[in-house]
Amino acid sequence: MNKALYENYVNILKHELIPALGCTEPIAIAYASAKARQVLGEMPDRIEMNLSGNIIKNVKGVTVPNSGGLKGMEVAAVLGAVGGDADAELEVLETIKPEDIEETKRLVAEGICSCELAEGVANLFVEAKAIKGGHYVKVTIEDHHTNITKIEKDGEMVLERRSEDENKDAGIDKSKLKLKDILQFADEVDIADIKEVIGRQIAMNTAISQEGLDNAWGAQVGKTLLSQRGNDVVTRACARAAAGSDARMSGCSLPVVINSGSGNQGITVSMPVITYAEEWNISEDKLYRALCVSNLVSVHIKYYIGSLSAFCGAVSASCGSGAAIAYMYGASYDQIGQTIINTLGNVGGIVCDGAKSSCGAKIAASLNAALLGFQMAVEGKGFRDGEGIVLSDVESTIRSMGHVGRVGMAGTDIDILNIMIGKTEV
Repeated sequence: MNKALYENYVNILKHELIPALGCTEPIAIAYASAKARQVLGEMPDRIEMNLSGNIIKNVKGVTVPNSGGLKGMEVAAVLGAVGGDADAELEVLETIKPEDIEETKRLVAEGICSCELAEGVANLFVEAKAIKGGHYVKVTIEDHHTNITKIEKDGEMVLERRSEDENKDAGIDKSKLKLKDILQFADEVDIADIKEVIGRQIAMNTAISQEGLDNAWGAQVGKTLLSQRGNDVVTRACARAAAGSDARMSGCSLPVVINSGSGNQGITVSMPVITYAEEWNISEDKLYRALCVSNLVSVHIKYYIGSLSAFCGAVSASCGSGAAIAYMYGASYDQIGQTIINTLGNVGGIVCDGAKSSCGAKIAASLNAALLGFQMAVEGKGFRDGEGIVLSDVESTIRSMGHVGRVGMAGTDIDILNIMIGKTEV
C-alpha cells in the first residue's frame, strides 16, 4: 500500500474514532450552545436554536447525558450553556454538576430557550444564538457534530470556513476507501499507528456494553436477548451491542467511541467483533486489525449515504462487523464482499426514526442479518446482480445502497419527521 493511502486510512480512524458522552445529536446542541456562551463571555439571557430536521428527529426521544434523566432540545442547549465545557467538544457535558441540572430545570421552565426547525440546510445543522442585552454570539455546526463552520459576534464574523475544510484539515479523503484497500491496510498496518484509537474503542465500548447488561437501561434489548435466546456466540454478539445502545439511549454517563459520528454505530462495529474474537481465541494483534476492517467498512458505506438520513446507520455498521468477523475467520476478499452484499440486500431498508430505545433492537436485527450474510458467504451463497439494489460487485452495491439512502429516502426522511412532530396526521 502506498504511503499516502496508508496515512489517509490512519487519519480516518483517528478522526472518526473519538469519545462522545451520550447520543451525539443532543451533544452537538450542547456543544454549540456552550461554545456560544464561551465566546459571549457570560451566561446569556436568551438562547435561540435553529436545527435541521434530522437533529430534531434524533433528540426528541433520547435522554440528554448527565442531565439527571431530562429530555429535549431545550434541555441540551441550556445545560450546555450553564455547565458545559466547550473545549471538551463531544464530552462537553462531562463536567456537569447537580447544581447545573437544577439551574437548567429552572431556566427551561422560564422559557430562556427556543428551538425552531431550520429549512434548506444540511441534514446535520445546528445554530445556537446566545443573547445578552444588546450583544449576541451565533455558532453554526454543519455536516459533522463538532464541525463549527461559523462564529458570529455582534455582526462580525469571528470564524468562517466551508464544511469540507474539516476533512482537509484532518488530512482525510473518504472517497478513497475501497474494500480491497481496507483489507490490505488491515493486513499491513503497524499496530502502533492505531493502538491508541482502537484500544480506546475496545475499552470504552466494552464498559458501556457491560453496563447495559448489568442494569435495567431503556428497553433492555440486550438483556432480553440473553435471557430468551441463550448464550451462543451469535446471540452474545447481538446482545452486547444492543446493551450498549440500551444504556447510551437512556442517558448513561459512560463515554462511547463513535464511528461516522454515532455512538450506536461505534458500539455496533466493535462489540460483535470483540465477542467473536473471544469465542475464537483470536490474538490481540488480529483483533486490532479486524477492528480496522469493521470501522473503515462502516465509514466507507456511510460516506455514500451522508451523516444523517432516513437510512438506519446500524445497517452500515453491521456490514462493518460482518466483514471484520469474516476477516478473522480467514475469508477471502470475495467472501467478505459477499457478506456486505448479503447484509445490504437483506436489511438495507431499515429506516431511522430518531435516536431512542428501539435503536438497540435495530442494532440486533441488523447484526443478525450481517452474521447470516457471513454464514451464507462462506458457504458460497448470496444475493446476486439484479436482485433488488444488489449490483455486480461489492463496491457497486455499496454505491447503489448509498444512492437509495441519500436520494431515494429523502422524502421518507421528511415524512418521518412530520409524523414525529405532529405535522402530518395519519
